[in-house]
Amino acid sequence: MRVLQEAGEPVTAARVQQELCGDLAYTTVVTILTRLHGKHSVTRHRAGRSFRWAPAADEAGLAAQRMRRVLDGHSDRDAVLASFVSGLSADDERLVRELL
Repeated sequence: MRVLQEAGEPVTAARVQQELCGDLAYTTVVTILTRLHGKHSVTRHRAGRSFRWAPAADEAGLAAQRMRRVLDGHSDRDAVLASFVSGLSADDERLVRELL
């Protein structure tokens, strides 16, 4: 994700692999990007015979997306939200109140 965020434009899997210093096989990079696409964390657009990949949102948006997935994964949303809110610092609680 760091490579995609820093690129500032859609990039190929080969570029991602290169930026990671080649420590991962090309097929591994494509597999990871495909899984991130399945989680709606990245977008892809056809570029010839391959794809160009980009983050689906900025870092804050991706963090919020992960939080929603966790919340959606539990049947007792009230309990999850209550537990989350009760663990907030006073400043974070104030910010949430302002946002609401």
